[in-house]
Amino acid sequence: MGLDWGIGRYEDTGVTLEPVAEIVAAAAGVVRGETALDLGCGTGNAAIALALAGAHVVAVDPAARLLDVTRERAAAAGVALDVRSGEAAAIPLADASADLIVSVFAAIFAPDPAAALAEMKRVLAPGGRILLTAWIPGYGMGKAYESLGPAMARALGRPVQPERFAWHDHGSLSALGEPLGLSVSIDEHSIKFTAESPEAQVEFDATTHPMWIDSFAQLAAVDAGEDVLRVPALQALREVNEDPAAFRTTSRYVIATLR
Repeated sequence: MGLDWGIGRYEDTGVTLEPVAEIVAAAAGVVRGETALDLGCGTGNAAIALALAGAHVVAVDPAARLLDVTRERAAAAGVALDVRSGEAAAIPLADASADLIVSVFAAIFAPDPAAALAEMKRVLAPGGRILLTAWIPGYGMGKAYESLGPAMARALGRPVQPERFAWHDHGSLSALGEPLGLSVSIDEHSIKFTAESPEAQVEFDATTHPMWIDSFAQLAAVDAGEDVLRVPALQALREVNEDPAAFRTTSRYVIATLR
């Protein structure tokens, strides 16, 4: 069973990522009245932005609690969303029913990237487009936390997990998309993460982010402490910090457009 993104308070991280969703929605060039799918909608950032731009939006996510958050935020924003439970490899839409698909840092967690992209192509209408975001390794928060996976593996006595599919890489994504008749273009962007200090950033992640909370539960099950993650994370954040008086680091990401 995969990670339940409904644990913790992912909506707190969602606030930080809201500008990315707005950039993606703008880049999508929404045509009023078309059908848009926000795949892995999380707390509804992209879904709301697309609805405000005039699209009929279907918001899909496997985490039931986050779907409730999306409904509440949509109501507060005064937009109507069609909110459904589903995941990348099993999208609850008919064939060729979405003019636009967006996935903001969501499809990148699909266990089977090829199956996920094939499913997106299935529901995409002729002439439609897909916009995906993916982190570029080696920058900002990604660089800081790249050692945490191996630290977890050592503590749990498990093999280090293989690297995820390179959704950020034009060649890798084209290798999946071209057999499906999808062309790929890539645009690079950046976002800054800020906090009062590196210590505050670690505390924020450790107490709100689903991946951290799930990891702590796994560590507790083998009588390992939270310092397995907290100590290397703090050291790494200090190394990528761009503001000696507080904390700031720049992460880079891509918007991949498939047509």
